[in-house]
Amino acid sequence: MLGFLPPRLRDAVRHVNLDLLYELRVRAGRPLRANLGGSFCFLGEHGEGSEREALLPTASEVEDTLFAASGYCVYAVENQIRRGFVTAEGGVRIGIAGSYVYDGKNVLTVRDVTSLCIRIPHEVRGCAEEVYSRCFSGGICPTAILSPPGEGKTTLLRDLTRLISERTLLNILVSDERGELSAGELGGTADIVRFAEKHTAFAAGIRAMRPDLIVTDELLPEDYAAVRRALESGVCVLASAHLTRFEDVPEKLFFRYVLLKGLGNVDRILDQDGNHVA
Repeated sequence: MLGFLPPRLRDAVRHVNLDLLYELRVRAGRPLRANLGGSFCFLGEHGEGSEREALLPTASEVEDTLFAASGYCVYAVENQIRRGFVTAEGGVRIGIAGSYVYDGKNVLTVRDVTSLCIRIPHEVRGCAEEVYSRCFSGGICPTAILSPPGEGKTTLLRDLTRLISERTLLNILVSDERGELSAGELGGTADIVRFAEKHTAFAAGIRAMRPDLIVTDELLPEDYAAVRRALESGVCVLASAHLTRFEDVPEKLFFRYVLLKGLGNVDRILDQDGNHVA
């Protein structure tokens, strides 16, 4: 899955438990860091170690990582790079920090890349059982999963999609804008639209695929219009968003709000009015 890493970095990663590796931070000239099981540590030549023992990726290694992750053709992923990421094989999403180049108001590309945030997807079968039983025992309803970044929203959403597919046989359209959500098993009734912006995927999917449910990740305020249109069309929506408080949800369109605390742990489930759901 991480075959795009340069040899020196790949050798360091081989010394850690990949089942616990959630994220790699590759910064030119700065210590290599990894999120192992929810906590950050430094990685050296022989794996986890002190900051002094950590590898210092070079600027060339940062560039080589991005080039290899793009399939050795950055032009093939140009649209992704404009949006600040590249999705590598296996649904590994690589966030990019560097110098954005504009043509008027539009981003042309990102140059002089200095930092990469490599997020490794994990499939945890059964992690959504609690949410399924508490939210969907009486049928599927519009539901949003809320938490800060890195607390298991995508993993939970993926498993929840699988459970719904297997247990209800509903037609599910997965709007996978970054190619990360579909990195695991989604069930036999799921159809996937990758790398399209949500308003495009929702509109085209409703017209062409007749879904009963649309599943999508990382809602932004500008995406709520597409959610509203889907609900008005009779299509249920299951989504996630980078939010920590129910009060900050832009529009209360969903019937259930699942707030996470820590890696995939359910803190609270609220209804449309902010009341706790038993």
